[in-house]
Parts: sequence; C-alpha cells; structure tokens
Amino acid sequence: MPKEQSVIKERQRIDLNEPRRYKVIIYNDDFTSMEFVVHVLVTVFMKSQPEAETLMLTVHHSDKAVVGIYTYDIAMSKVQKATRMARDAGFPLRLTCEPE
Repeated sequence: MPKEQSVIKERQRIDLNEPRRYKVIIYNDDFTSMEFVVHVLVTVFMKSQPEAETLMLTVHHSDKAVVGIYTYDIAMSKVQKATRMARDAGFPLRLTCEPE
C-alpha cells in the first residue's frame, strides 16, 4: 500500500490597511472669478451651491481652503480635471494635493 501524504497549507496573514488620504487644497488668486471657482466646486467636487459659495469665500479671505479629502488617485484626478477646466477658461487657478 502506498503511503498517503497529507498536504497542509499554511495560512499567511495579510495585513490590509486603509489607503492613505490626501487633501485637495484650492488657492486664492486675483484673476480667477468667484463664479468660476463656484462652478469648479460644484462640477468637479460635487459640492452643493451654498457649500461651494461658502468655500469660495473661505478661499477668498484665507488664501486657501481644503475642498475635499480623498484617496491619492481620486485626489489627483480631481486636481487635474479642475486645473484643465481653469486653463481652458483662461484662469490661473491653482490646486494641490497633500497627504492628510
């Protein structure tokens, strides 16, 4: 009779961590219109009209504001989309992405 071999599989423990989060920051400038900033906040960052207006005023008075916190890919995508919209409209609007 052949010997039966038993197969034992070891379980490997995999530690899963939440993805790192990044802040999207919008900066004030003297050239981008307030209406355009509100438009970007509503269309790209899915803010309500009142929330977008409040954020726009915060940026206007404080020189910058955090408009959202996302995973890296989403944050960079939103920064690029908003920057592209601004350049297409002829505005120098600046947004950055920083670790939280």
